[in-house]
Amino acid sequence: MSDTEPDQQLKALEARIKAAKEAQEPGPRMDEHYSQAQLAWRMVIELVAGLGIGFGMGYGLDVLFGTLPVFMVLFTMLGLAAGVKTMLRSAQEIQEKKLAEEAEMKDEGA
Repeated sequence: MSDTEPDQQLKALEARIKAAKEAQEPGPRMDEHYSQAQLAWRMVIELVAGLGIGFGMGYGLDVLFGTLPVFMVLFTMLGLAAGVKTMLRSAQEIQEKKLAEEAEMKDEGA
């Protein structure tokens, strides 16, 4: 058995792998595509998370200091504000992506 035989087999295998990869040319990945429902759920979860974290922090401080409704109400409102701010940031990010895609489509068409 010569040393060139394994080298030839390896080269043949590499060629077959390359041909198989070229034949499978993937289309757009489904996990990169977000439907409107997924985006809506993302925004709802961001809002609820802000409310939940604010409520938890406020309740914890109220229990610690013995002032039950004061910090709970305050931090719940701050959590709501933070959740809304995060939702708006997400909406702006999505809008910027869509505008960039539309601009790219116009550039390709022109």
